[in-house]
Amino acid sequence: MFTIPLLDLIAFLWFLVCWIGYSLFARRRAKTQHSLSSILCTLRVEWMDAVVHKEHHIADAALVGNVERTVTFFASSTIFVLAGVLTVIASNDAFVRVLEQLPFTYEQSHGLVLLKLAGIASIMVFAFFKFTWAVRQFGFVSILLGMAPSISRPTIEKAQRDAFSLNAAKVLDQAGHEYNYGLRAYYFALAYLCWFVSPWVLIASSIIVVAVLYRREYNSRVLRALLATHGYEPGPKQKGDL
Repeated sequence: MFTIPLLDLIAFLWFLVCWIGYSLFARRRAKTQHSLSSILCTLRVEWMDAVVHKEHHIADAALVGNVERTVTFFASSTIFVLAGVLTVIASNDAFVRVLEQLPFTYEQSHGLVLLKLAGIASIMVFAFFKFTWAVRQFGFVSILLGMAPSISRPTIEKAQRDAFSLNAAKVLDQAGHEYNYGLRAYYFALAYLCWFVSPWVLIASSIIVVAVLYRREYNSRVLRALLATHGYEPGPKQKGDL
């Protein structure tokens, strides 16, 4: 039986606070502040609205399929990473000896190293579930595109077209969010790896990851370009903004 050093425990709790806290913060802030999530939601609604005014949806299905293949790649890669972590867990003693030979790591027990490895495996499992759920939802979008009302069918009322485009956009947006959660898990997994060096490095790397995610979400060049398509600028949403 081993005990977790206080500094390691504080560092791990700080890591969880950064990850969970930023996820909750980003979800709430997107309602009042222009962000990648908010503008992409708007663009997805407009995309699905454009779909119901087309006669053919081949290009739209190809675009969704391209994103779906990308997410599938991440899901497959996560399995390989998880397999590697489990292999290291099986040879925990050898891994500890390697850590002890590194000049920039601190002394840590076998039990603590095993706990850290279990943590990185848990993060990969979480990411895998997020990616695979995103893949399924992109598949649902493909089905919706297959039965989307065409402009050549005048019997479809405008209310039906609007309802279809709105709900199809919701499914597409949820798929995008799940994909984003999986990618965010990868970012924080990189920060988590720093724990093998030092708990202080874990604390610092968690802060850096949050800073990088915040900048990309709320003040990046690509955000400015996306907002410019609707005449918006980064910052609080104004009255009438979508």
